Amino acid sequence: MRTIMLIDMDYFFAACEEIKRPELKKRPTVVGADPKMGRGRGVVMTCNYIARKYGIRSGMPISAAYRLKPDAEFLPLDYSYYEKKSAEVMSIIRGYSAKMEQVSIDEAFIDASGNIADSSGAMEYAKKIKKSVREKAGLPCSIGIGPSRLIAKMACEDAKPDGIRLVDHGDEKAFISGMPVGRLYGIGRKSEERLAGMGYDTVGKLANANIMELMDAFGSFGVEMHKYANGIDESEVVENYEVKSIGRERTFESDTDDREEILRAILELSGEVAAEAAKLGVSFKTITVKMRYSDFSEHMKGLSIRPSSSEAALGGTAKMLYTANVEKGRKLRKIGVRVSGLSDYKSQKRLSAYLSSE
Repeated sequence: MRTIMLIDMDYFFAACEEIKRPELKKRPTVVGADPKMGRGRGVVMTCNYIARKYGIRSGMPISAAYRLKPDAEFLPLDYSYYEKKSAEVMSIIRGYSAKMEQVSIDEAFIDASGNIADSSGAMEYAKKIKKSVREKAGLPCSIGIGPSRLIAKMACEDAKPDGIRLVDHGDEKAFISGMPVGRLYGIGRKSEERLAGMGYDTVGKLANANIMELMDAFGSFGVEMHKYANGIDESEVVENYEVKSIGRERTFESDTDDREEILRAILELSGEVAAEAAKLGVSFKTITVKMRYSDFSEHMKGLSIRPSSSEAALGGTAKMLYTANVEKGRKLRKIGVRVSGLSDYKSQKRLSAYLSSE
């Protein structure tokens, strides 16, 4: 009997900030861009549940969050601290299963099949994990339990905040059938709207859909979503978490076409990305610049180079991509720099290792 658990940290960034400042547990707290008295142009990364009572949500414009609760605590991101706490949490979780898959900075699947015998055992095991994470890392988490990754993921959403939700073997379809189709893994807003237009607004209706009709509309993904709607997911928990890209973005105080200001931002972002790559011990092969214009349209341009870890190479290439591709006469709202095609240079011999001194 397969038993999969998803451990997902609750409001992770804000919860980390509450460790540094315990008084924040009693105050609406928002982590993200500087609201600048309602004129800020970034977004909310996360917020605690007190802030959510005022309508604040992750991903909303920081200016909108400020209008909803101007006296909330608005805090900048502290990535290095969040990464440290993430490593701490993952180390704790890894102690509960030989099969663990970290899927983001604040969530991980484990296959606990060999550690428990029945449903009551699964609940007790999850309680132990929650207690351990709370006592050792000082952070709350929610846990979803089910016979597959899919069901564990959806159960975890039901468990929030700070809870446990178990879906027994055989109860998968009954658990998900009444949910809006948008709750199903992999179905975004556009797919949800398209499915609703076809008459499939719930997971249960999608489960009974004609597969050929879904294939005509969505290709091979139509087959996949039909399987998920029927509670079928045979994917394994695999220890394969790795950083696939590193990026940073900057939202300007006001829309701008000032070349010097933009190039300065590109170099600063390139420095931040290169520093992160160095910390991870990786080189990069592909460099991408993202430009968001004042009308919110986005354009991305990339270039592959020989594997490098050089900040100068990154900054120079990013500047060239911007200069060659920016649309003249249009103002930018945001600029971003990202690297991908990462490889571990710490495991590679340096040229100097092959040279002997005379």
